Amino acid sequence: MVEAVMFWNEPNNKSHWDPEIDPEWRRFADMTKLAANAVAQVNPELPRVLGGISPIDAAFIRRMQKFGVIEQLNAVAVHGFPLDWNNWMLDQWPARLEEIQAVTDLPVWVSEVGISTFGAEEVQEFGLRRTAELLIGRAPRIHWYSLYDLPKAWPATTRHREAEGSSYYRHFHMGLLREDGTPKRAAKIFPEFTPEIGLCQWFHFEDHRLDDAVKWMRDLGVTYLRTGLSWADSFRPHAQQWFDRQMQTLAEFDLTLTFCFTPEHRGIAPHHTSPPLVNEEFAEFCARMTERYAPAVHVSSLPCTT
Repeated sequence: MVEAVMFWNEPNNKSHWDPEIDPEWRRFADMTKLAANAVAQVNPELPRVLGGISPIDAAFIRRMQKFGVIEQLNAVAVHGFPLDWNNWMLDQWPARLEEIQAVTDLPVWVSEVGISTFGAEEVQEFGLRRTAELLIGRAPRIHWYSLYDLPKAWPATTRHREAEGSSYYRHFHMGLLREDGTPKRAAKIFPEFTPEIGLCQWFHFEDHRLDDAVKWMRDLGVTYLRTGLSWADSFRPHAQQWFDRQMQTLAEFDLTLTFCFTPEHRGIAPHHTSPPLVNEEFAEFCARMTERYAPAVHVSSLPCTT
């Protein structure tokens, strides 16, 4: 079941949105308002969430308020990786949430939080326990990133190897499971924190891990999942068949669907981080996916009897 839709991913991060083309995020704001309105026209009851921000930045939320984005939404989201990429301590999680809660009345979701096993599996195990202590009860949704390690043969397309050094390689070790599907130490304790904590797992086009992922999530006690439907992938041959298979396979979970990634031929620049040439095209994609996978439920009025 689709419980929410999310517009974009880390829009204030240059790895996901091009700041040279859109330095003030006006294009992003216009695109998101159009998309949120398009989804609301299809299903007004479906929660609409701002793509999780990284870094956690109250000024970005205020900017979205100024541009009229927040009033079109039902929640905002943040991402945090204090043991790997962020310049703040793990114990600061409550304070980071409070920074965003201070500038919006909307619920604040944690749509990605995780810890790499790049250095040691024990670090992830400790980090999971402490993260659960700090976040459960403070955020209505906590999506642990991720179930699987990123396969080494796949490039981390939203990261930059030459610029990031070891930070790039940490991206490949965020899973509870290794690339071959074997569990790490943290996987063995993850059921202690479900169903309060869910997962974020991106599935690549025609991802071979999909069926095994469902089995693992059942075993781990996961009830809610954040994943994505890529606008860029929608132009691939047989894209709709893959989207249908993905959604059917994941139907038992409460899903937050993230709509993101610009097709190269539909961006101002030929890159997935580019703002679209035409914002209405992204909005149309969001509406079409909502109509197919999360349409409004129309209950016929029953005749009165006396």
